[in-house]
Amino acid sequence: MSAVRIGPHSLSSRLILAPMAGVTDQPFRQLCRRFGAGLAVSEMVTSDVRLWNSRKSRLRLRHSGDPEPRSVQIAGGDPEMLAEAARLNVEYGAQIIDINMGCPAKKVCNKAAGSALMKDERLVAEILDAVVAAVEVPVTLKIRTGWDRYNRNGIRIARIAEDAGIAALAVHGRTRADLYTGEAEYDTIAAIKQALSIPVFANGDIDSPEKARQVLQRTGVDALLIGRAAQGRPWIFREIDHFLATGEHLPAPQPAEIEAILLAHLSALHAFYGDEMGARIARKHVGWYLATQPGAAEFRASFNRIDNKDAQAASVQAFFRDRRSVPRAGIGKGEAA
Repeated sequence: MSAVRIGPHSLSSRLILAPMAGVTDQPFRQLCRRFGAGLAVSEMVTSDVRLWNSRKSRLRLRHSGDPEPRSVQIAGGDPEMLAEAARLNVEYGAQIIDINMGCPAKKVCNKAAGSALMKDERLVAEILDAVVAAVEVPVTLKIRTGWDRYNRNGIRIARIAEDAGIAALAVHGRTRADLYTGEAEYDTIAAIKQALSIPVFANGDIDSPEKARQVLQRTGVDALLIGRAAQGRPWIFREIDHFLATGEHLPAPQPAEIEAILLAHLSALHAFYGDEMGARIARKHVGWYLATQPGAAEFRASFNRIDNKDAQAASVQAFFRDRRSVPRAGIGKGEAA
């Protein structure tokens, strides 16, 4: 299969790390790229530049050191503000601007942003025209299949996007009303793909190599967005890429490798955020990494009380050391040595 292109950029893989607020910060983006993601989209940045002085926004606007191409997602409901946000992000190093019309969160939709925009097709066209005209880099768009199951206007929005000069379209296979429940609508994504000539990417419930192949075959899309399945499992990109290329599964990472990945991730979080904020953000990532490990719930309860970088690392090392010291005969059913 030919390489996926977004404007002048050729992606190294058909797998893309989906933007997730509070998750796809620079340390996680860089980690997923190392494991084979062809693109890693930033956390959502508000289009209201007046709010960019907050520490959270300043960290989200840092792109130096990210592998190319650098894609930054912006969100808002005002064409002029989104255009200005796009221009400034390009000045800060963004090479692709992604517009969020897919987020179902109430705090986003209540501000007439995210997937709430799909209710107003005229406004969608105005936003896309304004942002595409404002920057010389490719502009991509993320949408849902519609507002609710009675208003699936994804194909109409997709055609508006193509007419406006959007370089690629990502579709989460649920409506705004579905949030993240129910099964993703891959047939709707397939219909959108058939209606367009620009690249289309599928998003939603892609959590295994088999599921990735199934979605590619069922929808005919050009690439896949991996979101929640990468949390605590950044090697999923390596696993899916290998399976798509060979039809064979890679061996699951050994505990020693998981420990090394986790410790490196912890170190990167502390370097990026500083010790206090880094320790706080590390807690959710550690929870994801260890979710399926025996004793994880008890460990997480104690780990969440640690606010020191070195103590966090020592605690993780002790967790894995304890797992290694458990004799095989004492391992419970379904647990790995």
